[in-house]
Amino acid sequence: MEVLEKYGHGGDWVSAAKRYGLPANGFLDYSANINPLGPPQSVISALQTQLQEVTRYPDPAHRSFRHALGKRLNLHEDWLLPANGAAEAMALALLALRPQKVGVVYPCFSEYAQLSEQFGARVISCYGREEHGYKAEETQLYRLFQQADLVFIGSPNNPTGILYTAEELQRMAEWTAKTDTWLIVDEAFLDFVEEEKPFTLVDQLEKYPRVIVMRSMTKMYAIPGLRLGYAIAHPEVIARMKGKQVSWSVNALALVAGELCLEEWEYERQTRELIAQERAYLSTALQQEWDWKVWPGKANFLLVRTSEEWTAQELQEVLGKKGVLIRSCAMYPGLTARDFRIAVRKREENERLLGAIREACLERGTYR
Repeated sequence: MEVLEKYGHGGDWVSAAKRYGLPANGFLDYSANINPLGPPQSVISALQTQLQEVTRYPDPAHRSFRHALGKRLNLHEDWLLPANGAAEAMALALLALRPQKVGVVYPCFSEYAQLSEQFGARVISCYGREEHGYKAEETQLYRLFQQADLVFIGSPNNPTGILYTAEELQRMAEWTAKTDTWLIVDEAFLDFVEEEKPFTLVDQLEKYPRVIVMRSMTKMYAIPGLRLGYAIAHPEVIARMKGKQVSWSVNALALVAGELCLEEWEYERQTRELIAQERAYLSTALQQEWDWKVWPGKANFLLVRTSEEWTAQELQEVLGKKGVLIRSCAMYPGLTARDFRIAVRKREENERLLGAIREACLERGTYR
């Protein structure tokens, strides 16, 4: 059977609707990791009142948004490059730096390898060990830096949710000078970590000119359809990336939304509180009720391994027919056919997910 994630990502409602015979808006989507609170009300209101922006070209220099972002991050605007989602920022880095060999640590976000190969690089890899939360051992990782021109690191890593500490990131940043390697740290899900400062190099980038940090605004603020992210790096690197960016790649409504999102401190606090609470609830329920393995991720999703009665794709099929989407991780290098990923959502939604799993297990006769 063809995998549901034929385009490489979760959240494909169109494919799900065709496959399971339900309307595209009729699913409870646990396959994409988006803030369950939905977009801030300020953003919804602004988009409704500023639709006339679609009659004008967006600012090609993203000036107002960059100014607000620099103020929020306490960085000069020259260190920032807004992009059409973090994926575009990654593509711009690859186009600007032109690495011949790109290193990844499996399991990881599929776009690292996909984009690298798309732009002519050869992907080399090492594998994180399961008992270490799928982090690579230091000797393996250093060897990867020695072999590659550029290395991608996800923190929190997708799909495991595992964080690298500031000390680990600093060590990698120091390797970049020794090995003449670029380091891209993908922090797309760092917003969901309660205390993010100990887990980022953003305030130390002056010391590390070969380090680029990528961030997404679509996950925390629930605006994936608008596409908005940004890169943080030394101004010379930002200028090289900007030189590869297509004019007006960031649309006007995304820039309006992004500027407002940067003011949503209370919304962010409520989100982190909700995610921490519901992540613990889901993790405990899956382990206690089914004895499934759950990795202790720190983001707004969980990596889960079923018992031997199920493969991830079998569970995905049964739940899909019940209107619940999960992300099979069977195609991630380094994971198994029994691994799947679920988003963390509100309590009533999480109870519906657990209820659907319970029904599926009862139907199969595997409920204990």
